[in-house]
Amino acid sequence: MHALSNIFKATNYTAILGWFVLAAFPLWPSALGITAQSVVIGIVVILLCVAYSYLVFLGKKHDGPDHKVRGSFWSLKGIIKLFQTPRIVLAGWVHYLAFDLIVGVFIVSNAAQYNIAHWMLLPCLLMTLMFGPAGLLLYFALRGVVTGEYFPINFF
Repeated sequence: MHALSNIFKATNYTAILGWFVLAAFPLWPSALGITAQSVVIGIVVILLCVAYSYLVFLGKKHDGPDHKVRGSFWSLKGIIKLFQTPRIVLAGWVHYLAFDLIVGVFIVSNAAQYNIAHWMLLPCLLMTLMFGPAGLLLYFALRGVVTGEYFPINFF
């Protein structure tokens, strides 16, 4: 369990670093093609993906003797059973960290295309960090107010 706690801390700090880069350096100089978004995806998200893959495919040694992975993705009951194992719960958490960060990158990149001021995105980024899809919904509402396009057909 100690190793899982360390992985939890490391992945949380890694994700927070990514969110900090997105929030604080939106117009990172693109010298040599390096942008804040490319740093977040190319380093932070990749590290989270490595941690996730390790937990899912190689991390079985971290399961206690009384923590058999049971359950499935095919029913709510199966999901509840699956998430009774600490390693699987952590893998699910890292999954959230990685994908919410990808959504944050989308928000920053998409807003730049619509010339939406970065300071206006900060509540959307915070909401995405804390509540994932609700932050994306807030961004689409903001984008609708700023651009007059209330139905986000054009995602990119």
